[in-house]
Amino acid sequence: MTQQHQGTIVAAENVHKRYHTGRVEVHALRGVNLTVARGEMVAIMGPSGCGKTTLLNCLSGLDDIDDGAVRIAGADLATMPDDVKTRFRANEMGYVFQAYNLLPVLSAEENVELPILISGTDGKSARDKANKALALVGLTDRAKHYPAELSGGQQQRCAVARALVNNPHIVWGDEPTGNLDSENSREIMDLLVRLNKENNQTFVLVTHDDAVAGRAHRIIHMRDGLIVKEQRNAPR
Repeated sequence: MTQQHQGTIVAAENVHKRYHTGRVEVHALRGVNLTVARGEMVAIMGPSGCGKTTLLNCLSGLDDIDDGAVRIAGADLATMPDDVKTRFRANEMGYVFQAYNLLPVLSAEENVELPILISGTDGKSARDKANKALALVGLTDRAKHYPAELSGGQQQRCAVARALVNNPHIVWGDEPTGNLDSENSREIMDLLVRLNKENNQTFVLVTHDDAVAGRAHRIIHMRDGLIVKEQRNAPR
C-alpha cells in the first residue's frame, strides 16, 4: 500500500443483509468482512445479483444491516440516531450513481449546491462551494445550463461535482460510468483518479467494467453475497 493510504476509513465486520419479498427471504450479504484504507480507490465487481449494490448501500448507510457492524472513520452507523446518521452522511460522504439523478428544473450549479443548502449552509457559501466543485470537474462554463442542455458526460461530471461539494472523506459510486460511452467513461475515471490522488479522497465504486476496475488500487470480487477474491492493481 502506498504512503498515502494511512488508517482505515471503512470497516465492515461479518455484515449480513436479508430482504423479504412476500414469503421469500433473500440473504443478500452473508457475512462480509472488508476494510478500506483512507485514500484508497476500491472497485467492487461480480455478476448481477451477487450483492454489490447491497454492500455499497450498507457500507454507506443508505440501507440498514441485519447483523455485524459497519464503521466509517471509527463511527458505528448502526448505533447512530437517524438524524445524526443523516448529518454524518451529508458531511462525510458523497454519492455518484449510474442515473445522474439531477433535478431537471435546476441548473448545474443549483443541482450541485442543493445538498449543502439542505444541510444548512447559507446561500452565498453554498453557491461559492458549488462553483468551486464545478470548476474541479471542468464545468465552469456550464454552471447556468440545465441538465437537458448537458451531454451525458457533462451530466455525470455535474453529479460528481455534487458528490464533492462538501469535500467528503469518502465517495461512493454505483456504476458511475454505466450510462456513458467509452470515451466519456474514461474521462470520468481520469477525473476520479485525479481527485483521489490530489485530495486523498477515498472512492468505493461498484462496476461491471473491467476498464474502470483496472484504474482502482484494489478489486473486490463478489459472488452469492460474499467476497470471494481480492486483487491489487499495478500502480497507476
